[in-house]
Amino acid sequence: MTETVENKISGLGQLAITVKDVQLSLPFYTQVLGLQFLFAPSEQLAFVQCGDTRLMLSTPQGAGEIGKNSIPYFKTTAIEQFYATAIEQGAVGERAPQLAAQMPDHQLWIGFLKDPDGNLIGLMEEKR
Repeated sequence: MTETVENKISGLGQLAITVKDVQLSLPFYTQVLGLQFLFAPSEQLAFVQCGDTRLMLSTPQGAGEIGKNSIPYFKTTAIEQFYATAIEQGAVGERAPQLAAQMPDHQLWIGFLKDPDGNLIGLMEEKR
């Protein structure tokens, strides 16, 4: 009998976000969003931790254009308050949090900010 190896995705390990200047963008991710700084092997590369996922902030490395990345959605609680505080700390608001979908057991709320390079940053809360 031949044993079958099942290949499947087990989670998102890292997400790269292309920025113009890593040193200027890093405070947005660490101070405004409150993510944990991990390390920066060079001026053009830094890593922060978001739950189980690592974010890589990088200048363009052959792929990706500044401000035209996939959109990361960060889970939060008290989304309206988080959004307002981020704006007070200098984040650019794209869309204030609002109800996106009424689910059977919760409401899905979504809002959007922009980082210093114009990358769209989603915020989400599942209100129960």
